[in-house]
Amino acid sequence: MVYDYDLFTIGAGSGGVRASRVAAGLGARVAIAEADRLGGTCVNVGCVPKKLMVYASQYADAFTDARGFGWTLPEAPRFDWTAFRDAMDREVARLNATYGRLLAGSGCALIRGRARLLDPHTVEVATADGPARYTAQHVLLATGGRPRRPLEPGTERAWLSDDVFAMRALPRRLLVVGGGYIALEMACVFSGLGAQVTLVHRGPRLLHGFDEDVRTVIATELEKRGIDVRLHTRVECLEDAPSGGICALLPHEESLEVDAALYAIGRVPNTEGLGLEALGVAQDADGAVIVDARYRTNVASVLALGDVTNRMNLTPVAIEEGIVLAHQLFGDRARALDYENVPTAVFSQPPVATVGLAEREVPGAIVYESDFRPMAHTISGRDTRAYMKLVVDPVSDRVLGVHLVGPDAPEIIQGFAVALRAGVTKAALDATVGLHPTAAEELVTMRAPRPAQ
Repeated sequence: MVYDYDLFTIGAGSGGVRASRVAAGLGARVAIAEADRLGGTCVNVGCVPKKLMVYASQYADAFTDARGFGWTLPEAPRFDWTAFRDAMDREVARLNATYGRLLAGSGCALIRGRARLLDPHTVEVATADGPARYTAQHVLLATGGRPRRPLEPGTERAWLSDDVFAMRALPRRLLVVGGGYIALEMACVFSGLGAQVTLVHRGPRLLHGFDEDVRTVIATELEKRGIDVRLHTRVECLEDAPSGGICALLPHEESLEVDAALYAIGRVPNTEGLGLEALGVAQDADGAVIVDARYRTNVASVLALGDVTNRMNLTPVAIEEGIVLAHQLFGDRARALDYENVPTAVFSQPPVATVGLAEREVPGAIVYESDFRPMAHTISGRDTRAYMKLVVDPVSDRVLGVHLVGPDAPEIIQGFAVALRAGVTKAALDATVGLHPTAAEELVTMRAPRPAQ
């Protein structure tokens, strides 16, 4: 059969765009459909605007800490949310345009509209000019994810994480519900911008899945920043407050009045309306598309990658999956992606960064750790600590995990991700001369292991 395209991608986010561009570069005829802005979650309501908000919020600390270094500020600094939001929107728009140029330059046909599968090889796109149908040998689902909606009564009053980037004004009092990446990052952002923040999480600790010591340290550091962290706590409902804000009902008949509430309780795969059920494409309980090691679903012509598969929901992973998938279809068919030792970071304040295994995942692990006051704060006077931890295999001496909380942690962890992939040993770290004075030198100067617990 002759198809219109060799590959038809649904979703122009990081993974979908990269897969499409690489496939086109390998000689495939490629089309990509997108109903929203180009770049997906990362560019529009994720990594990029989030990190810009983190930068904006960090200036509050810089202004305060400067006094310890002899600076006198002429007046109290003021933050203009509207001016910042407009600058952030301009940067996002620039990236949207860049994605469009990249697709055009690679020879991919960009089709604007919402797409759905009619059969294993036919896609219908609801365009501005009406429905259009296309056939393809392979159809790639790269539709990403969306914020999980809360089910408690009254939570239609709350924001989801996507909403904060377009808000009209900063809240003075904010309730953040959740204990993962987004909840911590947004709690710190709004606290840095001057809001009184309460962080509510139903679990016993923040950052599920991270090393236990890291989870303990970051909770303490958030509280030092003035964030009211409440664990083992659920929001039973939200109601209108007499003042015009929101009243959150907590356990034991406690109520909390805030100006806004933000739910960051995870994300779910974007699979609604794609026609997957009619085709029998297998999905899990959360709606994630189930794929094998080569990104194929149980319908041979349909593939999926990135957050829609709900496996390792990180932008760089989706990008690498896109490269690998394109090669598997049209180039080096043996190409594969190794998911071990993928670094990740939480841009909280202080930030968290990790690569490799947690202590609990290594039987008999030898643990090296350091808890210290960052050099800048010996002068600034800020009450904050940095924490670093190495998890070492007791038999091979290989470093299997690196876990950091503190300034520059995300920048440091990228280099150690390379080291772990190369099989670095603790002896190799011991033989490495540290760069002084830096926080990173702690990772090559820890000599005495922590006593066995």
